[in-house]
Amino acid sequence: MSMATNVNVSRLAATPIGAITASDAFDRVAGSYDDLFTRTAIGRAQRNQVWQRLLAMFADGERILELNCGTGEDARFLGKRGRRIVACDGSAAMVEIAAARTQVEANGADITFHQLANEDLETLTQQEHFDGVYSNFSGLNCVTDLQPVARNLGTLVKPGGKLLLCLWSRVCAGEIFWYLLHGQIRKAFRRLSGKASARIGEATFNVSYPTVRQIQRDFAPWFVLGRRSAIGLFVPPSYAEEWAKKHEAALRCLKRLDRAFAEWPVLRHLGDHVLLEFTRCTP
Repeated sequence: MSMATNVNVSRLAATPIGAITASDAFDRVAGSYDDLFTRTAIGRAQRNQVWQRLLAMFADGERILELNCGTGEDARFLGKRGRRIVACDGSAAMVEIAAARTQVEANGADITFHQLANEDLETLTQQEHFDGVYSNFSGLNCVTDLQPVARNLGTLVKPGGKLLLCLWSRVCAGEIFWYLLHGQIRKAFRRLSGKASARIGEATFNVSYPTVRQIQRDFAPWFVLGRRSAIGLFVPPSYAEEWAKKHEAALRCLKRLDRAFAEWPVLRHLGDHVLLEFTRCTP
């Protein structure tokens, strides 16, 4: 499919001022983020799981909103396959890198980038409705209250439209096993309280680990939850990258196990991330 080039960048909200925020933290590591996660063996393994569902949910030609786009890896993947993407991130540095890379790697894809925090989605309400929305990995874990985000998305998504959200899970079996194996008991169970600190580079910021039930409640009555699956059930979290690089055969086996068991009841809530598929309710 031939597509006109449409890679634009705009800033729709100011960067928060004061204590360190997730946007501030990602501004500081934007230049190294792809090396820290995107191009790693674990990062690719987890992202490929999500990509399969993105392609299944969103059809060629549909107009899709991406939250927390980072360096634009998912936007380019979908844009090169005919989807029209409006990609947002609260980090100005991430958006700049995403736009620059897209000009080189996906020239001709219909992708528009905005610097826009999750909490400011109301600035998009005057735009044409979207066929769907997705947020990959853990950007929504940085949001204190998901209900306003859900309410704004309810005004942005067409009835029957799809919503695909990937968040850090409340219980990560792989993390518990990893840290217990290394004698770090406190870290093994750090997610269970629902609140913790995340560290990226030299910056630390607060994150939340809502349960699936909490997320489902926050997104009602605008969206109804359907399919759910684990991302990184057997494939370990990203801090095990050094192990993964030394054990390629084992990682391939773990990826096969993820494909086999990611949607099993109980197990689907025990991965590093949980992937939730919602449908916009018909008024």
